[in-house]
Amino acid sequence: MGPQLQTSAQQLISEFGAQRVLSFFLVLARISPLFLLAPLFSSKLVPMRVRGICAIGLSIGLSPVVTAGHAALPTDVLGIGSLIAKELLIGAAFSYALAATFAALAVAGSLLDTTIGFSYGGLVDPVNGNQSAVLSTAYSMIGLMVFIAIGGDAWVISGLARTYEIVGLLDYPSLGHLVAGTGAAFVQIFASAIEVAGPVLLSLILTDAAFGVITRVVPSLNVFQVGLPAKVVIGLVLIGATMPFVAGWIGDQLQADVGAALQTLRVA
Repeated sequence: MGPQLQTSAQQLISEFGAQRVLSFFLVLARISPLFLLAPLFSSKLVPMRVRGICAIGLSIGLSPVVTAGHAALPTDVLGIGSLIAKELLIGAAFSYALAATFAALAVAGSLLDTTIGFSYGGLVDPVNGNQSAVLSTAYSMIGLMVFIAIGGDAWVISGLARTYEIVGLLDYPSLGHLVAGTGAAFVQIFASAIEVAGPVLLSLILTDAAFGVITRVVPSLNVFQVGLPAKVVIGLVLIGATMPFVAGWIGDQLQADVGAALQTLRVA
């Protein structure tokens, strides 16, 4: 198997040239984290083989464009290794910033599941493949539908292509900007989750307080038999009422995420 692989690699290099083959693998290294972290591209609904084919197709399409006008790429082992590591780091930072919105939706759904009582039952979320409760899965699916409806996949690919205008194949990014941008995206997850689930959470807290007062006034009332169904009804009604605003927020936030992902990249 070893000699066959070596022969195939030599044939590939002789057919397309060492610079083209190297540029293809560098572009593939930057694109690969997109299919591990970014929304839709990393969805468990898409088989791994399909995601791999899409990554290779994007790399084939982008590599001739991003290498046009560039100086010759290094061909030594140390130079190639450092460039591949740099490309993986850039792709991971860009994809992580995009994944922040969907992580916020999952956190918001988990907060509501715990407050309403749906956390007692778990489902397998088809978006991220993890076991989660009903509302967390519902928010993830709604976010995915909005992402597809507004053409978020085209935004992500366009934003990824623009990263080469900021940090080229031979340039190295500023680690300070990368760390700061990743930290800001992490903090934004929890702030956005409270922003999405805040109105429903506040209403449910007031409902619990009202049932606490009723229990003090009417001690014979079994609050568990009345309170849990009431919280479920109130929670679902408020979620349905706020969902159009959440969908609009998702669309605006996804647009902002692409810009924030690009702002994390600066040439060192």
